[in-house]
Amino acid sequence: MNKQISILGTGWLGLPLANRLIANGYSIKGSTTSVDKLDILKNSGIDPYIVELKETKSENQKALFLENSKILIINVPPGLRRNPESNFVTKIEHIIPYIITSGVEKVLFISSTSVYTDKEGFPEITSDTIPNATKNAGKQLIETEKLLTSHPSFKATILRFAGLFDSRRHPATMLSKRKNIQNPLAPVNLIHREDCIGVIQKIIEMDQWDQIFNASYPDHPAKSEYYSTICKQMNLPIPDYDFESSSKGKVIASTKVNESLQYDFTHDLYNS
Repeated sequence: MNKQISILGTGWLGLPLANRLIANGYSIKGSTTSVDKLDILKNSGIDPYIVELKETKSENQKALFLENSKILIINVPPGLRRNPESNFVTKIEHIIPYIITSGVEKVLFISSTSVYTDKEGFPEITSDTIPNATKNAGKQLIETEKLLTSHPSFKATILRFAGLFDSRRHPATMLSKRKNIQNPLAPVNLIHREDCIGVIQKIIEMDQWDQIFNASYPDHPAKSEYYSTICKQMNLPIPDYDFESSSKGKVIASTKVNESLQYDFTHDLYNS
């Protein structure tokens, strides 16, 4: 059995994911866009490569990075906050010929629940819910998902994560500095980094391809209640909320993760 996996993007999520997979007997090729990080990856037991996704065709080390791997995990954010004019779909499009040539058979694309629009009434969103994003980032993720899942040369699974957090990286640190925060009654949809890694591992181990999964911790307290509590725990200023406007949001259901992957979440929202 070929136990080599290529992880495109070995940063905050990708690096500990690679470490977990190595500990479970996998051989990992990891990509970075920084020469300075090559030694960090190598010292973690990862075979490192420089791979930069561009809107124009470029070689980098894409072919070597994918060589002999049967599974590719695409774990790179669109980066549209920093560069709203960027075309993420085209960037992914340019790596597909390398996927085909390399013989990669299975692709796991790390997407986001931002492909769903917030609404009044907070509808429950399952893995079968049709994405309906209206913002640029969400729409580009939808197009990227379609691009990968419709390709006949490999099987693609889409994994849409809710907001990611851990003890050192929590959205409360940013919200505590803001005023008139919108949608204070909206349900919170978050998932701890360790649970992200656990879900990915389950997909690989259980050979769950040609699938779509939404992943969020199953509790969904109101935004104002949750972040006020977390800010108190972290000794941060309590955020200021706009309770005058109506709240819009959604509830991300992880039923398929529980049932198809037999995964039980390990990190709740209040103890990171």
